Amino acid sequence: MNIDELALSLQRNRLTRRQVLGLFGAAALSGCASSPVGGGSILVGMDEDEEKAVDKKVAPQQFSQDLGAVQDAQINDYLVSVGRRLDANVHRPQMPYSYRVLNANYVNAYTFPGGAMGVTRGILVELDNEAELAGLLGHELGHVNARHAAQRQGKAMVAQVAMSGANLIGTAAGYGGLVDLGTQLGASVLLSSYSRDNEREADQLGQDYMVRAGYPASGMVGLQELLVEQQKSSPGMLQTMFSTHPMSSERRDTARQLAEEKYAASNKRDPGRERFMDSTAALRRIKPCIDACQKGETAMAGKQYGKAEEQFRTALKATPRDYAANLLLAKSLSMQDKDAQALEYARAATKIYPQEAQAQKLVGVLALQQRDPASAYAHLDQYDRLLPGDVGVTFLKGVSQEGMGNRQEAARFYAAYLRQNRQGKAAEYSQSRLQSWGYLK
Repeated sequence: MNIDELALSLQRNRLTRRQVLGLFGAAALSGCASSPVGGGSILVGMDEDEEKAVDKKVAPQQFSQDLGAVQDAQINDYLVSVGRRLDANVHRPQMPYSYRVLNANYVNAYTFPGGAMGVTRGILVELDNEAELAGLLGHELGHVNARHAAQRQGKAMVAQVAMSGANLIGTAAGYGGLVDLGTQLGASVLLSSYSRDNEREADQLGQDYMVRAGYPASGMVGLQELLVEQQKSSPGMLQTMFSTHPMSSERRDTARQLAEEKYAASNKRDPGRERFMDSTAALRRIKPCIDACQKGETAMAGKQYGKAEEQFRTALKATPRDYAANLLLAKSLSMQDKDAQALEYARAATKIYPQEAQAQKLVGVLALQQRDPASAYAHLDQYDRLLPGDVGVTFLKGVSQEGMGNRQEAARFYAAYLRQNRQGKAAEYSQSRLQSWGYLK
């Protein structure tokens, strides 16, 4: 991307999608401890306070990337009630566990190191009873209690030392933002793939936790069976689940053996099907919308934007006021350079769910492309209020101010961007403008 060309485009209010997409990259994040589960020595990259701090800083960003919690208090309250029943029986009850059902359509659940957990609506509508849900949450609690994320950070630090010879201190580093117009299937860098040993340990801990909480151990078997079958029939729909949680029939068979032997007495317990069905009825009613969104996101991942558009329009026919479907349709239209139509659906998404940030950012980017920097700034500023800390949005606010002719304000945002990120095209552009305006030598 040519920096002079971008400057000229801003002067003429003719910013293109290619120029916006060319500006960004994501910043990276950069001791031994006793395992809370087994008591043995484990290598970790952060202490407990840092685990909690990571959740506070990073989890809101990822939950928003997954389109926020569903706008249904009953469903979220139900998930919290199941989570609380489980986390009263774990090895680390002092952690600040939290639970929410996310608007994401892909099939997954994940947790951050301090216990902030998200369950996608895509997996919730596939479960059959509360015991399976308990197995899902128990598995994620297993990762937190065995400190698997902290261990991965420790291993990453060792690898970094081996490569660079640097003397690294075991603390969490900073995080940068990423402006993304395309579909983001998957979680943040902290949610990178667990090892198979991690998965086995989380399965066994989760099954133990659910039995302690009064559920039948067969719920874990049902969950594993569901995932194995879906992996066979619809691997594209589950690509994120299996990139972060390696699946195998061996894990299912181990869960079944434990249920039939160690936990055999528990299987006489009520799996809670009626309670689960009643509590998730509203979500299951929009399953046709979720299914169509899944297909659309798979098409988006394969850059089949026209096919994705068809699927998102199908989703909206089923559920016209679905936040995720409106936002995803806007993204698919934008990727086809149908920016005026994209802006219409992105604006609709902001009205459907004004408390969620992603639609605000998309409207801001699209408004820039439609030569409306004032509207762009208003929506980007609203994004910043809802979800502070996205350095990419700081830069785009500078672009918006420059487009309005407010050089001093633009310079303030460009300087703020450079304080957080000095690499990439956006940094290069920010520095060039500050130099040309006399703020830097």
